Amino acid sequence: MTLLGLDNLTLTQTAAYVGGAAAMGLGAIGAATGEGFTASRASEAIARSEEHAGDIIKNMLVGQAISESASIFSLVIAILLLFMDISDPGIVKAASLLAAGLCMGFGAIGSGVGAGLPAGRSCLAIARQPAVSGRITTNMLIGTAVCQTPAIFAMVVALILLFKSAGGIAAFPTSAALIGAGLSTGLAAIGSGYGGGMAAGASCEGVARQPETTTAVTTTMLVGQAVAQTPSVFGLLVSFVLMFRSFPESTALSASVGLLSAGLCMGLGGIGPGIGNGMTAEGAVRWVARRVDYSGDLMRLMLVGQAVSQSTAIYAMVVSLVLIFVV
Repeated sequence: MTLLGLDNLTLTQTAAYVGGAAAMGLGAIGAATGEGFTASRASEAIARSEEHAGDIIKNMLVGQAISESASIFSLVIAILLLFMDISDPGIVKAASLLAAGLCMGFGAIGSGVGAGLPAGRSCLAIARQPAVSGRITTNMLIGTAVCQTPAIFAMVVALILLFKSAGGIAAFPTSAALIGAGLSTGLAAIGSGYGGGMAAGASCEGVARQPETTTAVTTTMLVGQAVAQTPSVFGLLVSFVLMFRSFPESTALSASVGLLSAGLCMGLGGIGPGIGNGMTAEGAVRWVARRVDYSGDLMRLMLVGQAVSQSTAIYAMVVSLVLIFVV
């Protein structure tokens, strides 16, 4: 079967090239933005505390390196797309390769920006409290590492799509399902990556404000980040269903559109809850550092607030599953 008048090999190579460009082009957005934020806060920190410029610069470079990792994931996927040997060309393989690039490209945006938030705020924190710079850097490393989780989800899905066998599979609606799978994880990762960074940034500031509250602040940060990651987990779940469920062959437009819409629904539906959960965690972490005696109450309030924000991601997942199994 051909599409757009192209033979199978040409169509598949075209999709691979577009996917590679999307992976790297979109993937560069988040990392560059996060690194720029880090550098801007480092400049401000040095202006406030020039005598500690050495520690601030080292912290900035470490933070930027972690923020860069999301774009490195994108680079790996892009290189694979551009130079891989295509053994089973066709519409399904073309859709799978295009979806891989979109998944990794979108999936790197939130993690790149999110990792830049704690990296930048930790520079200011060191300028404020240089005596505990080691503790601040450790807290930053933990927070930025968690921010990379959505990008890792996106890379896993992209790799599955890259190497998924397309032999003997009906072109429609499976092709639409695979593109939906890439969009589900890729888009949902944006909110979770950014939201996790908001919580981690507040944690770095909290450690500088009250170093003795480090344990309570870090614990609240990790719990808040864990909840902020769940929309990307929902996106991953929908992607797995779309990638591994067998769909009967159908040339009806509604069948393909339904599966593509399922991925789009979960992907877009995960952005807001991820950011909203991060906002909630950011507020809780900030105030735990100021009123550590209320840390238990603040933690409970944070979880209740995040649960309500999370409900919209659950609605998106329900609609996505209805589109897959019912419509």
